[in-house]
Amino acid sequence: MAMPNRRTVRDLRRDNRTAVLQRLYFDGPTSRQALGPATGLSSGSISNVVTELAAEGVLEDAGVVDSDGGRPRTLLRVARDSGHLIGVDVGETRVRVELFDLVMSELARAELPLETGGYDVDHIVGLIRDGVAAVLRDAAPAPERLLGIGVGVPGIVDRSGAEGAVVHGQTIGWDAVPLEALLRTALAAELPPGVRLFVENGAKTLGQAEMWFGGGRGAENAVIVLFGSGVGACIVSDGQIYGGAHSSAAEWGHTTVHVRGRRCRCGAPGCLEAYAGAEALVARWREAGAALPDGVEEEAAVSALVTAAYPAGVDQEAGGAGGSDVDPVARAVLDETAEYLGAGLSDLINLYNPERILIGGWAGLQLGPYILESVRAHATAYALRHPAERVTIELGRLGPDAVTVGAATLPLADFFARGGRRAPADETPAVPEQPGWRASVEERAAR
Repeated sequence: MAMPNRRTVRDLRRDNRTAVLQRLYFDGPTSRQALGPATGLSSGSISNVVTELAAEGVLEDAGVVDSDGGRPRTLLRVARDSGHLIGVDVGETRVRVELFDLVMSELARAELPLETGGYDVDHIVGLIRDGVAAVLRDAAPAPERLLGIGVGVPGIVDRSGAEGAVVHGQTIGWDAVPLEALLRTALAAELPPGVRLFVENGAKTLGQAEMWFGGGRGAENAVIVLFGSGVGACIVSDGQIYGGAHSSAAEWGHTTVHVRGRRCRCGAPGCLEAYAGAEALVARWREAGAALPDGVEEEAAVSALVTAAYPAGVDQEAGGAGGSDVDPVARAVLDETAEYLGAGLSDLINLYNPERILIGGWAGLQLGPYILESVRAHATAYALRHPAERVTIELGRLGPDAVTVGAATLPLADFFARGGRRAPADETPAVPEQPGWRASVEERAAR
């Protein structure tokens, strides 16, 4: 059934601004003349949009280039100081908060260890509040230029209710935590009016960062893996990140790889995360006899395992023979991890047919140079031949801070969607509206 077109002139102007802004952001500097073919807009529309955005300080000149026999053309680019963004990564060992300018250059950073507070909700909210206050104090951005705060968290993020984002983090003991409402209250004294808050699954923020700025650029179908204490994945299909109001990305780490297998930290037996996550990796090494001191941090333990399996001077390629200094138990644990990770990737290959798989996260990047070739071999062996022949498996390109970068892209994406305008100070975040038929059906069911 054809639906009426309710787009207004204001909607059209906003969409035109969005098209020009995104083109200049990702592919600039560009001349006005080149923006027409790139966006499909008329020269008149381009002129109007550029004039508006330049007057608002969002665009600036970036020099001139010679044209073919005509007048030199002025290049345009996004002004880096026209907006600021905050990204927050609620990680396994720390909360990381970074302040960026509009082109994602880091201006300030705060890292706050979880320590004894762990994932206690009040403790996490307090760390985020303190980190945001610290970066604002250190960089002192103009209040009117702060566009928003993005927060990447473990677990399922549900935004279907009136209270905003609610987090279901089974592995960290969070059951329907109204994180967005808690943060709005905690940050009220730190933020100027109108600053928007966005909460998203950490694997999705990593995925968006890699798709926008890293190894995913240009791919239509991709999988980005977050390999830290546990494992998760962001699925990209036809250029769009999977997920809706119930936004968990793909809880790939909790797919079953071993019936009646090891107990996962989520409570279920045999999850991939019970074999391929860094926490499980260290636990299996301990069980095999590794003498690690009590209380050693997980990242230090993984470093020790890598050093034992691949001492200095030993070939880092997976399957290298090594020598007498190689700890065969540590090597066997890493080899088994590579096989489980490859088998897990084969499921994603068979289900989604990605053209590209990227492995990120602090543990993935640390272990990647030693196990990547083995992971590729196992993924190919376990997957169907046709999709396996069409996928590449590489490491992510944005480093261990990519979740924070991705979190900052959440307010950036909102800025683009608004055509380069900041949210009004008195705007209340919209609650998703149900179709009229749904209310009628629910009313009948309640009779």
